[in-house]
Amino acid sequence: MQENYGKSDIQESEELYEHYNFIAEKGQKPLRVDKYLTNFIENVSRNKIQQAADAGNILVNGASVKPNYKVKPGDEIKIVMTHPPIESNLIAQDIPIDIVYEDDQVLVVNKKPGMVVHPGHGNYSGTLVNALKFHFDNLPSMSCELERPGLVHRIDKDTSGLLVIAKTEFAMNHLAKQFYDRTTSRLYTAIVWGNVEQDEGTIIGNIARNPNDRMQLMVFPDGDHGKHAITHYKVIERFGYVTAVQCKLETGRTHQIRVHMKHIGHTLFNDERYGGDKILKGTTFTKYKQFVENCFKVCPRQALHAQTLGFQHPKTGKQMNFESSIPDDMQNLLDKWRTYANATWQGGA
Repeated sequence: MQENYGKSDIQESEELYEHYNFIAEKGQKPLRVDKYLTNFIENVSRNKIQQAADAGNILVNGASVKPNYKVKPGDEIKIVMTHPPIESNLIAQDIPIDIVYEDDQVLVVNKKPGMVVHPGHGNYSGTLVNALKFHFDNLPSMSCELERPGLVHRIDKDTSGLLVIAKTEFAMNHLAKQFYDRTTSRLYTAIVWGNVEQDEGTIIGNIARNPNDRMQLMVFPDGDHGKHAITHYKVIERFGYVTAVQCKLETGRTHQIRVHMKHIGHTLFNDERYGGDKILKGTTFTKYKQFVENCFKVCPRQALHAQTLGFQHPKTGKQMNFESSIPDDMQNLLDKWRTYANATWQGGA
């Protein structure tokens, strides 16, 4: 039997956090999962366990189960909740971060692709928060006891770009209200599959977990299911089989751009979780397939960059606007598609 604390990879897409993780021993006899868990978790009632199961928060081998599920040898049992567990062992690490702006209230960083923002299951070190804790621990104005240094919003591991960090409790509350009131401004650059028909448009659709794939979110256009989400998009450049677009977030849901663009038939290029790491548009010629494979290698992640960020400074009230250049991998990808498109239109490859 093993026990872990942290954020579940399986639950990342729906903002649930892994609180417990057990693996049933080889000699485990069939036992109701609610009774099994009360044997291993201190100070928890069987009723609480049953409520968690009824809410879909007990997973066995990745699938939700009811309280009467019989645990078998080798089963992996997880309890996930909507709030993170207490993380008392967050370590400070001297990891280089690209600081765009800093004063006594806020810090703006340009996150590289591949860096996880917050420690969680499988990623307890090497994250942006580990780096921020080191940075803040060396600043006299920051409390060393703050376990999540100033996180007001997040971007996905393989998305690059701008994040604002609060350095004081006052700044945290002020910025959180701005995000809640939708008075911040955020523009993303994305490269998506297909030729986006309209030069600009708006996608409106509630976002919730895909019932057939716990790793994904999806759009539920009708009814009250999921969280309300609005994305505005504008075409920047067309390359025939892919399109560069600018996306403006009116709401800030998990995976919002990735889910909304897939919903309208334009999955982000090389977005593995949502199927963009396969050839979704184009010819069947071997030469084209090889070209796309090379593009995947040039930008080995979803082609999404948080390019601009605007907010009101918590202390001065001044409007703060920041812009981050397109990172090299996405820029190289754009250059390759531009060259390919030009050659094709001119009757070349």
